[in-house]
Order: sequence, then structure tokens, then C-alpha cells
Amino acid sequence: MLPFIRKDLAELTAYTPHPGGASGESAHSESVLDRLDTNECPYDLPEELKKKLAWTYQQLIETNRYPDGGHAALKEDLAQYVNESLNVPPLNKGGLGGVTLPKTAITADNISVGNGSDELIRSILIATCLGGVGSIFVANPTFSMYGIIAQTLGIPVVSVQRKEDNFEIDIEAAKRAILSEGCANGQNQNPPVRAVFVVHPNSPTANALTTDEIEWLSTLPEEILVVIDEAYFEFSQNTLADQLHHHPNWIILRTFSKAFRLASMRVGYAIAHPELTAALEKIRLPYNLPSFSQTAAELALAQRQLLLATIPETLSERAKLIAALTQHQKLQVWPSAANFVYLRVKADEGKSAEQEHKQIMQQLKEGGTLIRHTGGGLRITVGSPEENQRTVDRITAILN
Repeated sequence: MLPFIRKDLAELTAYTPHPGGASGESAHSESVLDRLDTNECPYDLPEELKKKLAWTYQQLIETNRYPDGGHAALKEDLAQYVNESLNVPPLNKGGLGGVTLPKTAITADNISVGNGSDELIRSILIATCLGGVGSIFVANPTFSMYGIIAQTLGIPVVSVQRKEDNFEIDIEAAKRAILSEGCANGQNQNPPVRAVFVVHPNSPTANALTTDEIEWLSTLPEEILVVIDEAYFEFSQNTLADQLHHHPNWIILRTFSKAFRLASMRVGYAIAHPELTAALEKIRLPYNLPSFSQTAAELALAQRQLLLATIPETLSERAKLIAALTQHQKLQVWPSAANFVYLRVKADEGKSAEQEHKQIMQQLKEGGTLIRHTGGGLRITVGSPEENQRTVDRITAILN
């Protein structure tokens, strides 16, 4: 390595983004495949919304000017959207005047916007752990970017394995791991855990947080930040946003990349105590979100009834996909609260499960379906009805 580059980076593997994958195909060659590997919505924006965005770009956006660096309009719209999910009455700009806001109400001060949730994760890590003051905790398998981003910043990652039968967090193991990192016994080389990351529902295993897991998160001390990633909220309708007023050390992450069909726009947002969002505002890069991305997110929120109308179909297709895959005795398929399904192969004698997974993934790719091999299993995005049927047919052909 070049002498001025940190030596620990030599041990890291860069995240392999879609499209292309490890085999190096171009975006053009992969466009003919059923792309069920990244949990995107199978449907693009409706044509009328694309035309509206195109008109906005042509007529209103000045490309020689910086975007709104404070995301003021988008934050107001996001606050309204979050309140809608909490059954909080609509807020006027700047609040309700003389009317007292419900404790659960979210305002623009509770919102921070990022260039994808990845930027927000990075800002959270900088705010809490950078400079050797903290480690993070994760329960694997889970979203890999928490650990990847932490390692790029030189932040230690403390982890435990989830329970194999249902992928719930092993709470007792988690308590021991966090306690051991926090002990000043002279033997521990890592700083104390300052941030705990969970996904609700988890990726890649699709299980939502249980009552016991939520209760455990509630008991964590105030010096530990609890990051609850609700990237799949629109599919699960499970949210802990109504608990934020009880827990100033909780932060919720959401994204426009899934149900809102804006993966290419890279828009994520955080919901948290105003002091926490203010800290994130100090850390994020200026003008981090392009004008076009902000416009697209605002349009998506304004047209959310139209865009989210396909969710019942996704949930129905998810049930059909699980039922069809469960018919194969060689597969173990878990319930899902998200827009994807997680499964593992029961390995034959003489062949490991990982070998089986890699072989199935490669055979599906050769047949025209991309899925994700992760966390010791296979994750399949719920696609369109036609894509899902092809997935079932191709897996059946492979297993038979």
C-alpha cells in the first residue's frame, strides 16, 4: 500500500455495489435480469411523475446554483409524513399556533436528511465513536454497512450471533458483550460501546423487533445511542417513532430507496431528538443532497398514496413466494415483515450449506435471476408477479 494510507485498510474489502457484482458485468448486461438482490421496488416511477420531474428540472432547477443546504421544505414534508404514521393531526408550517402539540408529534427539528441512509450512519459514527472514544454493537447477521463504515473510520465493531431458529437478538449475549467492552479492567483493548445498531425489520432475515428486544433497548443507559433502522417501515408498518419522546438516546433511520422507488436519488432521513439532529447537521457535508433528489423526494411524499398503492401487491406476492418456496423440503424459509424473503438450504452430506447457497445463486444468475447470498443464507427480493413466478420456477428446476 502507499505509505500514507492507513495500514488497517488493507484488511478491508470494499462493498460491491449493484449493478455489476463481483463478476464485472456492465449495467447494460444486467438490465435483462430479474434484479431481486437489492430490495428495491420492482416498479419504476409512474410516467406522469417522471414527466413532472423532467419539467421541474428543465424549468425550475438552476443547475448553476447550489441546492437548499438546509432541506427546509423536505424536512417539513417528512415531519408531516411521520406524524401521519403516528396518527398525529396535520401540522401547519411552524406548528399548530396556540394548540399544544402531542408528545409524539414530530417537527422539522426532529429531522436530518442524508445522501442515503449510509451518510447518516457515517455521521452518527463520527458523532459518537470517532477518535477512539467508542465502539459499536451489532447482532449478526444484519445490514453489513454498519460494520463496514465503522471499520473505514477505525471504529471497533462488537458483535454477537443472533439465535439460529428465529434470528432474534441473543439478549443475554448482547448484555455480556456490551458490559465487557465497558469494563475498565485493563485487559480490554476496545473503547466502550457507544452505539447499538438494529434493523426493524432486520436485513437480511426479515424479522421485526420483538417486545423483549424493544424492552432491552429501552433499558440501555443514556450514554449509549440506539440506532433503529426502519428502512422497510412501509412494508412492515412497525415503527418506534412514537417512543422517541421517551428516549432521547434513540434515533430512527428511514429511506426513499425502497417503497418510494427512489433508489437512484439517494435520499435517507433520520428522526431523533433535536439536539441529536443538530449534531448531525454539524457533521454532514454542505449541500449534501442535490436539488433534483430533494425535488424527487418532495414529489414522492406528495404522491405517496399513488406510490405506496403497490404495497398490498408486494405483501400478497411475498406470501405466495414463501408458500411456494416452503414446498421444497430442502429449503428452510422464514416469515418476513419486509419486501424480501430469507431462506437457507439444508445441505447434503459431503457439501456445506455455503457451497449449496453459492451454487444456487450462480445457477439462478445464469437463468436470469439475481439474488443475494448473505448472512449464511439467501435473500430474495419480492419482485413483480412475473418475476416471482420465474424465481419459483427456476429454483424448482435447480432443486429437482
